[in-house]
Amino acid sequence: MDKESEKKVQELQLIEQNLSNLLMQKQTFQARLLENENAINELDATKKQSYRIVGNILVAMDKEKLKKDLNNEKEIFELRIKNIEKQENKLKDHAKELQEEVLKNLK
Repeated sequence: MDKESEKKVQELQLIEQNLSNLLMQKQTFQARLLENENAINELDATKKQSYRIVGNILVAMDKEKLKKDLNNEKEIFELRIKNIEKQENKLKDHAKELQEEVLKNLK
């Protein structure tokens, strides 16, 4: 294998590591998004006082303000997930190109 192909294989390994890191980040944000959506659903279903955890304490909060805050967080999580998916797709496309080039050089 020539130097150029070795360099591309190393780059592919780096892309694989980056994809793995992105996947972990994406899973974290998806879990937080699910938790957020569940909180919004519970907030809609309850007629009782609403609370929010701030640090290590529970603070009473206006239901509408809490719902607004949760919806804002939900938007942020969705945007972050979309951004990660875009990065993921770019890396996958680049990896595919590199794989094709390496395989062509091996023939």
